[in-house]
Amino acid sequence: MDLGLTGKTAIVTGASKGIGLAVTRTLLDEGASVVAGARDAGDLPQLVADGRPVHPVEVDLSTPEGAVRVVEEAVTTYGGVDILINNVGAVRPRPDGFAAIPDEEWAWSVRMNLMAAVRTTRAALPHLLDRRGCIVSTCSVNAVLPDPLVMDYSAAKAALASFSKSLSKEVGPRGVRVNTVSPGPVATDLWLGDHGVANVVAAAGGGDAHSVAAEAAAQAATGRFTTPEEVAAMIVVLASSRAGNITGADLVMDGGLVQTL
Repeated sequence: MDLGLTGKTAIVTGASKGIGLAVTRTLLDEGASVVAGARDAGDLPQLVADGRPVHPVEVDLSTPEGAVRVVEEAVTTYGGVDILINNVGAVRPRPDGFAAIPDEEWAWSVRMNLMAAVRTTRAALPHLLDRRGCIVSTCSVNAVLPDPLVMDYSAAKAALASFSKSLSKEVGPRGVRVNTVSPGPVATDLWLGDHGVANVVAAAGGGDAHSVAAEAAAQAATGRFTTPEEVAAMIVVLASSRAGNITGADLVMDGGLVQTL
């Protein structure tokens, strides 16, 4: 299926690993040029070495300046922006509960999981309006499935979902679509890395990370984690003309984890 992305310019934030890297690769495979924003370049230089039309930008997207810079790099390098993928996000599990989350950690969660998207969207929106583009943000099932283990993350993702829905109503009549994709547990470092959820929970409970991850996977109807490539495929379809009349939607990819309507 041709997604009609050849010649389009996309910004992907959090692009150097996990879902963001998978989205970057998928967009490139579909013929788009990608400005890939991340704190460190990770595997992005290899894509450049392979001759792919990707422009890595090492930038701190938790800051207002970082959000502006990644958009400026896109406009300077490729002349505009057609697609914005807000993928930056981070979680710190809270095994010690609510009372152990100070104001600074709440602020960190909101900055990483809401304000990075808000700021990048603000910077990119004039260019997206010019080209009748689209925005897809990586949200989370925790937006509707709050969990005390990730209380601040859940609250921030709920805010991201609300922001995205509100924005879709404002800019839809002006030709810009805004959607979110909400994964459950995904096989990335956020869950499975050295400092990921599984290891933190295991350390707090005296268990092992493999068992924690297996228990989380078993809660899904499919009995497994979603892969980054599966999430990327959904994001890229939403960013394409094949989804041209979808806006204000949240597409859940959780293997049947959320059991309510």
